[in-house]
Amino acid sequence: MPRVTNAVPRHRKKKKYLRAARGYFGGRSKLWRIAKNAVERGWQYSYRDRKNRKREFRRLWITRINAAAREHDLSYSRFMNGLKLAGVEVNRKVLADLAVREPAAFGELVARAKAKLD
Repeated sequence: MPRVTNAVPRHRKKKKYLRAARGYFGGRSKLWRIAKNAVERGWQYSYRDRKNRKREFRRLWITRINAAAREHDLSYSRFMNGLKLAGVEVNRKVLADLAVREPAAFGELVARAKAKLD
């Protein structure tokens, strides 16, 4: 009875990892064990940072909204509360974009928020 090997699946797996390791420096792109470790670590960082990217962008948007709201003598939390009371449903990404690119439109939103707070 012939001996069964795992040759084809193993070669496919190694090829997949070495293809993913292209562009890595030195042995990380050529040597199987080192390349495998480097690629798996890279995949772990990718997974983790896909979550972190969302966190970081939200922090950036809040910072931009806060800075723009304070130019109109309003804190971030009071501004967001005023928008909620006014029934304005605009997410933080759009608000931050308005604050940077369309200060006049952002000023209108601040005026609405202030009117509902007073």
